[in-house]
Amino acid sequence: MRKLRKPVYFACGYNTISLGTGRSEFHPKKPRPGLEEYIKEAGQGVISQISDAKYIDEGIISNFIAARFNRQAHLAAMIPMIDSALVHKPCSRVEGACASGGLALANAVRSVLAETSDVVLVLGVEVQNTVKAIYGADYLAAAGHYKAERKNGHAYFFPGKFSDRAGAYYEKFGAESTREAMAHWYAQSIENARTCEKAQEYENKASDLLSLGRKSPNPKGFVDHLNLFDCSKVSDGASAIICASEEGLERLGIAKDKAVQVMGVGQSEDDLTKAPEDLTRLTTTQNAVEKAYEMANVSREQIGVVELHDCFSITGLLALEAAGFAPHGKGGEIVVNGDTKRDGRIPVNTTGGLVGYGHPTGATGIRQMIDVCNQVTNQAGNSQINIGNERPYGLTINMGGNDRTVVSMIVKKAD
Repeated sequence: MRKLRKPVYFACGYNTISLGTGRSEFHPKKPRPGLEEYIKEAGQGVISQISDAKYIDEGIISNFIAARFNRQAHLAAMIPMIDSALVHKPCSRVEGACASGGLALANAVRSVLAETSDVVLVLGVEVQNTVKAIYGADYLAAAGHYKAERKNGHAYFFPGKFSDRAGAYYEKFGAESTREAMAHWYAQSIENARTCEKAQEYENKASDLLSLGRKSPNPKGFVDHLNLFDCSKVSDGASAIICASEEGLERLGIAKDKAVQVMGVGQSEDDLTKAPEDLTRLTTTQNAVEKAYEMANVSREQIGVVELHDCFSITGLLALEAAGFAPHGKGGEIVVNGDTKRDGRIPVNTTGGLVGYGHPTGATGIRQMIDVCNQVTNQAGNSQINIGNERPYGLTINMGGNDRTVVSMIVKKAD
């Protein structure tokens, strides 16, 4: 069983607001922050929590597709603008579609293990509210195999892909029960987002969330098997965190009780040029999570909080099954019966997940880690749940494309 050769920690996370429709600050015709503003805010939010930026050895920035949405590439060279102490520090940019943030975290862990860095600033960013949704959908289709799939794909490419997954799940396990579970997923997501001031759906005042989630899909206006409430929104935002060795924590003046230790890392890729064999399973997600369980030497029964990748409500159900919290075809049951709620057996996406918090794609994996870190170290504020001694571990699942790149991590409060 492969283990981490030395302790590695995450600490000092910072999230910007997830900005987009639903936030009172958002207006499509008014100026809004760009990449530079989000990168600077998130980076400085982390630096304000450490002793001195000069102790940062390396920077890693995750972003999916700023070259299309913002006509800006070469994002690694934006890290030095955060603080003058970062000028001439080695920096790199990573991309793995919506799993870009998870890849950045994994690369930071490897840098610390390789002893090329003791302190890595990990930052993710995406600004997507720059074009109309239909054009953005085409840009995001680059997370699939564009050459083979785009021409015959739905105009809303990824909603179309996960609509197909939902349709296959309806056929195999029942449309009525699955739609009901997806409605409960939506309601749970918004309820959790209302506890987090930076969530995109924080200000959502709808009184009957289940009725919204139960709305029938409209194939003429959208896709066959999903309604708009099944979908994560277009979001702008950034997230940043420190990855450090034990020596790095000491140098930064970070107390152990404010940090989490990385116990397991699972990364898995599948062939982007091939279609999934079974639309009702997330096999790459399952493989990544199993790797994380094995490295951490923990079971799913020891997981106290989960941040999983619910780009669509059906994805949430599929990910619960892939992570082993429900048998195949039973993911919806544990959502409907309340197991995944804040006070349930396995609380999931406590600030709303992608459906409720928002999905600035390059930042999502880092935001997930920050939220898990805050939970297991009791720093989650109004979003805090009870993490018992029998379930002290947090699990993250960050998925890119149609289950083609996945990074999963398991952490616990540092000793």
